[in-house]
Amino acid sequence: MKNLIILGGSGIGMIACSVANDLGIYNVLGFLNDVVPVGTKIGKYHKIPVIGVTLDVEKFLDDENNVFFIAYVGMQNEEEVYNKIDSLNIPANRFETLIHPSAIIPKGFCKIGNGVLMSPLSQISPDTTIEDNCILLPNSFLGHDSTMRRFAHIASNAVVGANVDVGRAVHIGTNATIREKIKIGDFSLVGSGSVVLNDVEPNTIVAGNPAKLLRKK
Repeated sequence: MKNLIILGGSGIGMIACSVANDLGIYNVLGFLNDVVPVGTKIGKYHKIPVIGVTLDVEKFLDDENNVFFIAYVGMQNEEEVYNKIDSLNIPANRFETLIHPSAIIPKGFCKIGNGVLMSPLSQISPDTTIEDNCILLPNSFLGHDSTMRRFAHIASNAVVGANVDVGRAVHIGTNATIREKIKIGDFSLVGSGSVVLNDVEPNTIVAGNPAKLLRKK
């Protein structure tokens, strides 16, 4: 049984814990968290301890039985968080991909990277590509021939159409809809409930129906 160490805490971290628990092949050692003190237990019903801070990754890498999952979401600080993750130098093969049994995947028709989370009832279509450290939350959908670049996130009930390029560390909010053949630039954020009909520039925040530029970062 592998030892799973999650960088993060409540929210995405607990979702990752629950998926790992359902898979039944992991011993969740705990969280690495830079805010919550070491020894604190996170979770209302299933308690998971904080076992260190982010920089403790190096000592945990020494044990080959330890694997890692990144449970961060930038939320307007996408590029900063992306660079933080990149600086940890965790080998790609030590990131664990967590796919819930209820996720819908056309086996043999897509490519899924390392450290990916596919939450309950998330779904992808044929000829999709998901790069490392991406997160799909419950009931999210990625259309055919689309790509999620590294550390991109699709929140619950969001729908990404066909032939869409979702850039690095992009966050697509809850219930958002992305029209087919759209490019979402790196480090941008799409607000909850937005309907995106045109390309989104990198490092911007868009929202509304139809989605409009709110501000540049």
